[in-house]
Amino acid sequence: MGVIGWIVLGLIAGVIAKALMPGKDPGGCIITILLGIGGAFVGGWIGKTLFHTQLGTFFDLRTWGLAVLGALVILGGYRLIVGRRRRG
Repeated sequence: MGVIGWIVLGLIAGVIAKALMPGKDPGGCIITILLGIGGAFVGGWIGKTLFHTQLGTFFDLRTWGLAVLGALVILGGYRLIVGRRRRG
């Protein structure tokens, strides 16, 4: 997958993750893209480690599912860390 493919995947996966986990999060389009790209990396690692599968091509449903799963993990971790800082 090329750089443009990763950016598009990152943007869409980040938007889906933010829609599935609504709340107040900082950042706009760039942060959402980075969230999704990071989510694709994390999702790829989760898929490889737990499910013994790898990211497929751009149009593979497995790729999108793992990218969104990884973005949700990153977003959840971010909220845990920031939530503790605000309370403490």
